[in-house]
Amino acid sequence: MTDLPEIISLFCGSGGLDWGFHREGFRIPLAIDHCEAAIKTHKRNFPETEAVNFDLVKLGPAGVLKLTQKHVASGARIGIIGGPPCQGFSRANVQSQSEDPRNTLPSLYLQIVEKLQKKYIVEFVIFENVLGIRDKRHAATYEAILQGLILAGFSVKESELCALDYGVPQNRKRIVLSAVRTGPKYGTFRIHKRSGPSTVLQAIGLLDEPAFYSPGLKRIDIPVHPNHWTMRPKSPRFRSPRKFRSDGRSFKLLRWEEASPTIAFGNREIHVHPNGNRRISIYEAMLLQGFPHDFVLEGNLSEQVQQISNAVPPPLARSLAAAIRRSVSSAAK
Repeated sequence: MTDLPEIISLFCGSGGLDWGFHREGFRIPLAIDHCEAAIKTHKRNFPETEAVNFDLVKLGPAGVLKLTQKHVASGARIGIIGGPPCQGFSRANVQSQSEDPRNTLPSLYLQIVEKLQKKYIVEFVIFENVLGIRDKRHAATYEAILQGLILAGFSVKESELCALDYGVPQNRKRIVLSAVRTGPKYGTFRIHKRSGPSTVLQAIGLLDEPAFYSPGLKRIDIPVHPNHWTMRPKSPRFRSPRKFRSDGRSFKLLRWEEASPTIAFGNREIHVHPNGNRRISIYEAMLLQGFPHDFVLEGNLSEQVQQISNAVPPPLARSLAAAIRRSVSSAAK
């Protein structure tokens, strides 16, 4: 077995997870997400992928199959990757309820996997989500997808991964289900840790100051990187930066010698720069999430913030992809 399965990316967002698989040599013929700005980002950074703007709830399993058949021949070996939007499971969402409509997305993900199995050999599935999906109030949803993958013919490994262990300067913990088809004699699935920046200082300490947004701001006027811009500080709090805390829910102050807390922002609720004089730029947030320097986000401020928050840190994604590649490449011929 030499050729790698082709990747179908669901809930692809800007492509943090996709980047890892792309770097490990996987071809990604199709990526789907409901966010138009994220699809524009994906198209810019993955020009060889057909990234399409669809609501997977409305598209449904049959619609995904139809789209897949336009890009991948029936009977081919594929892998399915994705992380359904997790706000309904997030512990940061104190209003989260088990009946949140977003909580049906994992079951939709499983239904799509089962539908694609009718026409393709699905070699593996990667499912990423927040730790809260395992909490008691969401236990039924989590157990359903876990058992669903097992019943669908996969050997499933549950992993609690912290981005800081994979070269990302961020204390971001997530659950990943790595499901590999049980038929072939695949090698052991083992995720190797990566080295990289481990503090805010190492990631963004040498950057020049960003541009502040204005209605006429042009990319040519933004230093360092097209996304190195932020909103001009207006809150009175910025006049007394010593009042900022690193453990609050808003105006969270980053510390130079520490890793960033989870990059998971609300609407424009972007962490405060360690100097306390402004919020960090979009580009600084991207670096703290592990995006490569040449990656560019499209969209307005809120759309770019959402793309960063929802992304799987690319270096962690690459470790996952490498583990899958080693496993499926070792199958007996």
